[in-house]
Amino acid sequence: MGPHPAVAAIRLAVRRVLHDVLTPTTPSSVTPGGREPLVLVACSGGADSMALASALAFEAPRLGIRAGGVTVDHGLQHGSDLRAAEVASRLAAFDLDPVEALTVSVGRDGGPEAAARDARYAALDAAAERHGAVAVLLGHTRDDQAETVLLGLARGSGTRSLAGMAVTSGVGGRYRRPFLGLDRQTARKACMVQSLPVWDDPHNADPAYTRSRVRHEALPVLEKALGKGVIEALARTAQLSRDDADALDDWAAAVEPSVRDDSGALETAKLYALPPAVRRRVLRRAAISAGSPAGSLFARHIEEVDRLITGWRGQGAINLPGRVAVRRQGGRLVLRQG
Repeated sequence: MGPHPAVAAIRLAVRRVLHDVLTPTTPSSVTPGGREPLVLVACSGGADSMALASALAFEAPRLGIRAGGVTVDHGLQHGSDLRAAEVASRLAAFDLDPVEALTVSVGRDGGPEAAARDARYAALDAAAERHGAVAVLLGHTRDDQAETVLLGLARGSGTRSLAGMAVTSGVGGRYRRPFLGLDRQTARKACMVQSLPVWDDPHNADPAYTRSRVRHEALPVLEKALGKGVIEALARTAQLSRDDADALDDWAAAVEPSVRDDSGALETAKLYALPPAVRRRVLRRAAISAGSPAGSLFARHIEEVDRLITGWRGQGAINLPGRVAVRRQGGRLVLRQG
């Protein structure tokens, strides 16, 4: 008799990602240090990441891959250090090696959720570098993807914002999300049938956090009004939006050199002739190249710059994050960092 369907589903999802990680090489290949490739799992102790850790522990040895685990203590709750130590011991019980419990300091930039996320990813990046990991697995599910799409819709930041989380992201495709095609209930069921202890983070139910309100208030209302298929539909929207955004980004990258003159300035007539979605992407690329931080550059900034082309009335310079000024000089846009 085979494993429970939920367990089979999470293992298959992880197996597919591990095969993908090994694609550039072969299952029998080793890292430069002479050892099998290492894959880490980021685990909070919640159902999604515990299910992911259990599936990685089961599948990795069968493919000649070493499996390790990392848990991050954000220090935002009383006893969080004890919780992190407990999660680390559970990971070790899966025979994962190495296992680390990392403590981070959470700042305030961008709000509590964004600051915690930034600190967490910085710690995971450092752990991956330290151990030479070829990938870090994250336990985001289809439900998380639906929440991300709704948050992007509320921000009104365009197609890329609706694209949600990528299956593969980070430097060199470091981060992998095997469960984006699975719902949260499948992961929880897999933990239950394997008798895996699960910790429910109180922050996930705290209405002070935007994502928590989306999860416990907005999505249930949508499901009641539109039916249970709304989560799957939102996740499908993310994939379609990602495909569109990728195509438009590639178009903008290809056309950017042709709209610059010999001095590197952007020619407004050529920009005006482009479709708005491509033109704004060219402007965003140009702003980033001039020194504007990508994470601080919002749609409203690009819209202001775009009006120098489509609604020119003699406006002065547009100031962008990173001290980048954009001026229209005759038929050219000049971007300079001051």
